[in-house]
Amino acid sequence: MQPVSTSSAACGGLRIRDPRDTLAGGLFVAFGLAGGLIASGYPLGTAMRMGAGYFPLLVSVTLVMLGVVVLLRSLAFGAGERVALASLFAVRPALFVAAGVVAFALLVPALGLLLATLAMTLLSGYARRQARLGELAGLGVVLACFGVLVFAWGLGLQLPVLPA
Repeated sequence: MQPVSTSSAACGGLRIRDPRDTLAGGLFVAFGLAGGLIASGYPLGTAMRMGAGYFPLLVSVTLVMLGVVVLLRSLAFGAGERVALASLFAVRPALFVAAGVVAFALLVPALGLLLATLAMTLLSGYARRQARLGELAGLGVVLACFGVLVFAWGLGLQLPVLPA
């Protein structure tokens, strides 16, 4: 009598090939469905006379389709090693990126768009363990100048550029 193997490699079935893509695809689908639900509350109109909900619904449907494609590409059928979704979540990147966004929101009114963008880039850049201050500073300067050109000058948004 042969012993029965209980390893996940021998069981076959569905396995996750790339957990990051699985999570991304699921988030795309979730946000697309939420956007579609919100957009359906507005008048859709027709293709010739679009209502307020037409374009958001179109974007939501596209996002759901993209999410399904990404999700399906991340899955594999057959025997193989299973990957735990818990391995996707890292605390350090989440904290540094969140700190960068919060710092930007708090610093824009007082320090202006240039310095707030630089602070956000420096904080968010430390989400990566091998971050180098010189590279982050250079990237921050480029992003800050780009942000000023696009948002303050190009779009004319009423954002302070420098400290008041």
